[in-house]
Amino acid sequence: MTSESRHVPVMLQRCLDLLAPALERPGAVVVDCTLGLGGHSEALLTRFPEARLIALDRDKEALRLSGERLARFGDRATLVHAIYADLAEVLDGLGTPTVQGILFDLGVSSMQLDEADRGFAYAQDAPLDMRMDQTTGMSAAEVLNTYPPGELVRILRQYGEEKQAKRIVSAVVREREKEPFSNSARLVELIRDALPQAAKRTGGNPAKRTFQALRIEVNGELSGLERAIPAAVDRIAVGGRIAVLSYHSLEDRLVKQVFAAGAANTAPPGLPVVPEKYQPKLKLLTRGAELPTEEEIAENRRAAPARCRGVERIRAAEL
Repeated sequence: MTSESRHVPVMLQRCLDLLAPALERPGAVVVDCTLGLGGHSEALLTRFPEARLIALDRDKEALRLSGERLARFGDRATLVHAIYADLAEVLDGLGTPTVQGILFDLGVSSMQLDEADRGFAYAQDAPLDMRMDQTTGMSAAEVLNTYPPGELVRILRQYGEEKQAKRIVSAVVREREKEPFSNSARLVELIRDALPQAAKRTGGNPAKRTFQALRIEVNGELSGLERAIPAAVDRIAVGGRIAVLSYHSLEDRLVKQVFAAGAANTAPPGLPVVPEKYQPKLKLLTRGAELPTEEEIAENRRAAPARCRGVERIRAAEL
């Protein structure tokens, strides 16, 4: 299956429109911090024929497939094996201190969800891996089998917003002593058995929150995002724009806080004239988080939880 047939980019037109005023300038550089299968990147290179692309992904298979997809653009596209937390280091390494556009499409890529052996999807039995970069780090099975109970409870509560974290972890600890966890089906069954009936009747698959929490922990997603969004704000040029697609409230809250702080007046109260250093450095381009249309959700069900926010840099950084 080709990368084109496997991937429908989420809120594609809205992302292109948000970034357009910055990328229509000659010599513009845009960074796709979450390349995946290259759908957004291909559209960016097509719509903005004078723009150059720098694209990051931690998944080597995604880089290979998207590299084939973007090969026709030649040296306009530079693909880098890196996580978005290392955005600043990547740009420094390429001699590109500032850029005109930055896009984040957070969460799990279509390829990672569709390939059963990656262990991201709770709807099919697979090894409990969940690493976006399978060359490094602990798998989800290792987390389940080795973390202390209190740490597992924290992860499920903090990253999965799972109210039944203690029940689930008690069952995990009991079962891992009998036999270590290795596959997703056993974990899904354990969660179903551990939850009270009322909890199983709401919110879709009862394993969803636990799988989200494990994935975030395994890949350091939120800690990486805490570095990446401020780095994006620092590296965007005046007049440049950032667009972010989030898929759960934890991601969206973090993005919202960084953007709101950048768009705020930080002057002490009572100043008759506000010095430039206290004036906002960002302008919000979206009113709250924008949602996909009903038509887009009908075409691509994975767009349903998406939340889009955009900002423009309006003031240079202080020296």
